[in-house]
Amino acid sequence: MAKQNIINRTLGVNFNNDKFATVNVWAPDATEVTLQTGNAHLTLIKQERGYWALDTDKIKAGDTYWFKVDGKQLPDPASLLQPEGVHGPSEAVDLKSFNWTDQQWKNPLLADYIIYELHTGTFSAEGNFKGIEEKLDYLIDLGITAIEIMPVSQFPGDRNWGYDGVFPFATQNSYGGPQGMQQLVNACHNKGLAVILDVVYNHLGPEGNYFGRFGPYFTDKYHTPWGAAINFDDAGCDEVRRYFIENVLMWLRDFHIDALRMDAVHAIRDFSPVHILQEITEHVAQLAQQSGKTHYLIAECDLNDARYINPVQKGGYGFDAQWIDEFHHALRVAAGGERNGYYTDFNGIADLANAYQNGYVYHGQYSEQRQKTFGTKTDGINGRQFVVFSQNHDQVGNRMLGERSSQLFSFGMQKLMAGAVMISPFLPMLFMGEEWSETNPFQFFVSHTDKKLIEAVRKGRKAEFADFHAEGEAPDPQAVSTFENSKLNWALPHQGQHLLMLNYYKTLISLKKQQPAFKKTDRNNMSVKVDEAAQTIIIQRWTDEQRVLCLLNFSKKDQELNIGGNNNQPWQKLFDSAEPKWNGPVASPAIINTSEVSVPPESILIYTQYYA
Repeated sequence: MAKQNIINRTLGVNFNNDKFATVNVWAPDATEVTLQTGNAHLTLIKQERGYWALDTDKIKAGDTYWFKVDGKQLPDPASLLQPEGVHGPSEAVDLKSFNWTDQQWKNPLLADYIIYELHTGTFSAEGNFKGIEEKLDYLIDLGITAIEIMPVSQFPGDRNWGYDGVFPFATQNSYGGPQGMQQLVNACHNKGLAVILDVVYNHLGPEGNYFGRFGPYFTDKYHTPWGAAINFDDAGCDEVRRYFIENVLMWLRDFHIDALRMDAVHAIRDFSPVHILQEITEHVAQLAQQSGKTHYLIAECDLNDARYINPVQKGGYGFDAQWIDEFHHALRVAAGGERNGYYTDFNGIADLANAYQNGYVYHGQYSEQRQKTFGTKTDGINGRQFVVFSQNHDQVGNRMLGERSSQLFSFGMQKLMAGAVMISPFLPMLFMGEEWSETNPFQFFVSHTDKKLIEAVRKGRKAEFADFHAEGEAPDPQAVSTFENSKLNWALPHQGQHLLMLNYYKTLISLKKQQPAFKKTDRNNMSVKVDEAAQTIIIQRWTDEQRVLCLLNFSKKDQELNIGGNNNQPWQKLFDSAEPKWNGPVASPAIINTSEVSVPPESILIYTQYYA
């Protein structure tokens, strides 16, 4: 397949320097395609490979329009804005008209990312991009270096996680549209924050999905749990691949997005000689060479396959990093969480130690839950290529009641889990509100307009949790109250234990940033020792100038840990989650010079030695 135009968007309606519009739409089986705007009906001219095109001065930025494909009125599949929602007309937008002021911005090294995942609709009372912008100073004070925004592509109504989007190029109208998104990114950069955007390339949502009326965007060769599979390797796939590659380039180039997190890439099926993900990385590399800017690609993948994050030269797809759900699963089981569903494959403390050492818990062992040998080795892969967390939107929101850790674990255990993430050699990620122990849930919500679809979603949600009646009924995804209940309570971080937890997270993040041994993402300079009976882990990490000792006690009683000797040099305390100032039972000694250390229950102690 020929290389895409790196410099300009070419699909849909776009404006050149003379404000003339170039119109281009793919409809390979059509016999006539027109563009309708106001009273004008503009006939497009058929091009090679099923495209229809036109240069015109009859449409201006701000005008709404439809395509008519053999007489059927349809919104633009490459629409940039759907002002009346997924079933309404598209609006022409000049992406180049925004006045960027982030020319001095430089994307940080990936190893310096401290990520904060948020959902635009529930992060603030306003539920839009402006609401996020107003909280940027708070995030900077917390110590965050990159925000990760859940998908913003146009979805039905104004309440949705974002994974039901049906216009990948159109920024959700109720959030503020494309200009609102550009303004948010610009503001983030001017305050020193990177922006990661979550995108979905494995399926499109069910309502407002008109793609099949234009061309073979989908294939029956494969299936996904959420809808028809995108056609990346069947007849007509070249133009589908072009569509999604252009989408990637648009977010990075025209919205100045620093990194893309791609949802569930294991559900992207492609047996082409060059996998679509590899082709995406190659185009992003071209863009970087042309622009001089750095962009990262992060995968969510359930395959424990290092191919996704290995460089192309080593037969990989070249992604920069991936989410590691298995670290989360092992951590939660170690913390005393339930062992049902996919958690049955994790035995807790030993698997958490495994995750610290290997990233993947399963890297070639037999999985009882999957009933097969699973995973690949991660030798030689730097820790910055793994994103870890104690909570995220999936792991909270896919629970029946959407309970956060604050409702499931003790205050002490929440502190320990936060510490367990921050001391790892991986990239840490927080889920919005966890830093103050938010008590509101994060539940699954939608705002479809199709009554049959609404009922199907309700029934599906109830069926999914049919065995959990003792815990109550699954909240109605369509109800406004389900969405409202999922909003952050911004009064909490100023109160009692919530304020204490917020200050605790700030201190941990500062430690992560300032201590040389924690800043490094080298997995080789680390030792991990686990005691399953005592439910403890001893982790040491080191650089040429410093060694840190991390003592984690997941049990409910004091544990005596043997840390061994190290040139008879005493250890100086850096951090103690059990100190009374963190609402703990007792402070541990400021200096230790013995081989035995008593660690309070559900706590983490961190000591250091600096080399002369």
